[in-house]
Amino acid sequence: MTADISTGRALDPAADPNAPRGLAPVSPLPLRPVHPGGYRLQPDYFEPVRVPAEVLRFAGGDSPLPVGSPGKVGILQLGFEHNRDRDRTELVQHYQKSPLQIMRPLYFDPLRPDVPYTYVMSSGGGILQADRLRTDLTFGTGTSAHVTTQAQTRVYRMDHDYASSVTNISVGAGAYTEYLPEPVVPFAGSRFYQHTSVTLDESATLLLGETVYAGRLARDERHRYEIYASDVEVRRPDGRLVALDRVRLCPGEDHESAAASSLGVLADHDILAMLYVFSPLVPVAVLADLLHDALAAALPDGLFGVSALPNDAGVWMRLVANDPVAVARATHAAAGAAHEALTGFAAPAIRKM
Repeated sequence: MTADISTGRALDPAADPNAPRGLAPVSPLPLRPVHPGGYRLQPDYFEPVRVPAEVLRFAGGDSPLPVGSPGKVGILQLGFEHNRDRDRTELVQHYQKSPLQIMRPLYFDPLRPDVPYTYVMSSGGGILQADRLRTDLTFGTGTSAHVTTQAQTRVYRMDHDYASSVTNISVGAGAYTEYLPEPVVPFAGSRFYQHTSVTLDESATLLLGETVYAGRLARDERHRYEIYASDVEVRRPDGRLVALDRVRLCPGEDHESAAASSLGVLADHDILAMLYVFSPLVPVAVLADLLHDALAAALPDGLFGVSALPNDAGVWMRLVANDPVAVARATHAAAGAAHEALTGFAAPAIRKM
């Protein structure tokens, strides 16, 4: 059972045009009272299924605006399908609740006029304590699309509770998808958990990126956050696990000797970046060599590695460095090399404010 967001009335999911389709892990809640704001504002919907213990220890507290308060829950649902008449991918489902929002998709790649480029934005300017964000992205059969963020994600200082961001991505048969958000910048005293869950068809392609800074580097603020935790989980439609990657950065009170900056984690570097490329279109060895060569040319002084994913599902890259401009250049070069190898076209230059 779901509900009309405007009236709170219970609706049959089959008759609700805004009800999520093919998004995991969404489940009907027939035995619970319907929240006045609809199913999207029920904790079972916007809370992460699992919260790491390192983050959960900060839960609660006497926050002026606790979890679920107006403006504390951001929801974004986007569904893309291939329009055969126009021979292009189009946004066919769109629901947004501030602070998450988008402008209309743009078709600015002259080499691929069929591909929409969608920018996710925040009306709040950043993530605050007790914020709960959820984004659902569904890419139908044969679609091609690129989703990014307009600017860096700032995570502000928190005195109570923590903040979380859940992103669910479903990629259908034969689809080509790029989800490459701008870096996350955790401010001093922040507590943040980010979970990305992907359901990926075996014939589909996905480029997925993640970058995190040690803090506001221009203010010499390094590893002063309390916790940054991130999980990336990729599965097939039948539930088989393809890849699982976990990041736990816990500087603690004495940031100079914290695990986040230790040799086995970031080796005293300021930036951590990952790129995952899942695709059956190009042999894994070829993809690995392309990413390695692109990184070596763009980041000669950085530390990076490129490895094959289990069962030849694709490749992944991880790097640590200190220069934000060099890291941006390197990650764009790696993603661009993968884009060209997988599509046969050069990646376009993406302009942002």
